Amino acid sequence: MLEIVDLSVSIGGKQVLNGVNLRIGPGETHALFGPNGTGKTTLLNAIAGIPRYVVESGRIMFKGQDITRMSMDQRARLGIGMAFQRPPAIRGLKLKDLIKIINPKADGPTILKELDFEPFANRDVNRGFSGGEVKRSEMVQLLAQQPDFVMLDEPDSGVDLENIKLIGEAINQLTEKDTRPSKRTKSGLLITHFGHILEYMKADRAHVMLNGSIVCSGNPKEILDQIKKSGYEGCVACLCPA
Repeated sequence: MLEIVDLSVSIGGKQVLNGVNLRIGPGETHALFGPNGTGKTTLLNAIAGIPRYVVESGRIMFKGQDITRMSMDQRARLGIGMAFQRPPAIRGLKLKDLIKIINPKADGPTILKELDFEPFANRDVNRGFSGGEVKRSEMVQLLAQQPDFVMLDEPDSGVDLENIKLIGEAINQLTEKDTRPSKRTKSGLLITHFGHILEYMKADRAHVMLNGSIVCSGNPKEILDQIKKSGYEGCVACLCPA
């Protein structure tokens, strides 16, 4: 589904990613751990094609196609979707209308009901929403889009337990975790700082990023337990010794 080959990315002339390599197969959901400022969000934004994230070298392959120089909208049409950590509020655009813009065939009322978000249908997108409400708004938009590959930037950040459960269920739906593994076609990559979301959704593999590079990969629970025990550096030293 997604293959990243020796990817280096800069922002404002400063290199942030250094030779990242990553492969995510059809039906797989991967989690990405790492301290603040290490390049996790930069990786997602580079995959999405946000212009200020400049690819200095390497390739981004999606469904066997090189998308490294494609525009954001081209990538979205190919099936890439993203939930941002801090999305903007959009004055004058109702959430129910945004759903129709994203996908005229989407069943907006059902999506809103599943996320207990019906009272927000006639409100401006994200305007005056709490942290948990913003995250659910992002899930509503992704469920309308139904991307083949979904990226989520800290979906559990600033969210209470009730909202985390709803968001986890939505991620499982987006990544077809209720379908037999052999039948799954949709994939995902999510950033989580504390790992709370992993209690409510299923991840197949996890990675640790330090200083702009992926330095360790393995079982999500084992990696998270080791991070809690000895921090990121200790996790890498224990699970991926030189």
